[in-house]
Amino acid sequence: MLDANRSGTATASPRAAMEQAVPAAVPVPPLPRSGFAARCTRVVLSPYARLSLLLALLAGAASCVLAFEPQRLLAHGWPPQLGGATAAVVFAVAYGLCTVAFVPRPLLNLGAGALFGSQLGLATALSGTVLGAGVAFGLGRVLGQDALRPLLRGRWLKAADGQLSRHGFRSMLAARLFPGVPFWAANYCAAVSRMGWLPFLLATALGSIPNTAAYAVAGARASAPTSPAFLIAMASIAVPALAGTVVAWRKRHHLRDR
Repeated sequence: MLDANRSGTATASPRAAMEQAVPAAVPVPPLPRSGFAARCTRVVLSPYARLSLLLALLAGAASCVLAFEPQRLLAHGWPPQLGGATAAVVFAVAYGLCTVAFVPRPLLNLGAGALFGSQLGLATALSGTVLGAGVAFGLGRVLGQDALRPLLRGRWLKAADGQLSRHGFRSMLAARLFPGVPFWAANYCAAVSRMGWLPFLLATALGSIPNTAAYAVAGARASAPTSPAFLIAMASIAVPALAGTVVAWRKRHHLRDR
């Protein structure tokens, strides 16, 4: 309400002036919780707690593998109550979990070929390869990346991390095509780097085909070690391994100087 004075000018009423002088209430953000539950939550979700959980899971998985001995499938065969597509699906899932638990892929590939033949064995082993790589990559990315990235201080570690982060697809494709880097090590190194999910899985699927096919054929033809198919499969295993050794030997100076 404005009051007019004698000179014709308008002045604000005392109530209006008081309302203009008092600023509007500013919302105060809630204070962070500092209770016991909040501290426990921060400790549980800390990077090193998640890394400890990852190590515990891997140790438990490795212990289960040592207890159940999946390599006995090569000697005793697949359980008779499982057959056809069901057996292939079960084997693929078991294959993936075994690779997370550090079971060597060559052993699993030979088992896939011996149990299912060359073609179905290749499809089963390749599915298990991608599944196991994805599980290991997810575990490493969620539970280990935040704790391990600050530890990448060595020259070789920084060089490997930079290569995987900048050239993820072709680096992982080369690691899968040329044996030498353990499957589980490549998975967790990629998880710690900044490589994306899609390049990692695509490179794993494409790069694992030749080596997996060679082992599957060797497992399927193991009863005839002098057959041309078995000999070609063994040559397909040995030649990439030799080529990978030569490439790694030539690249060692390049990595050392970076």
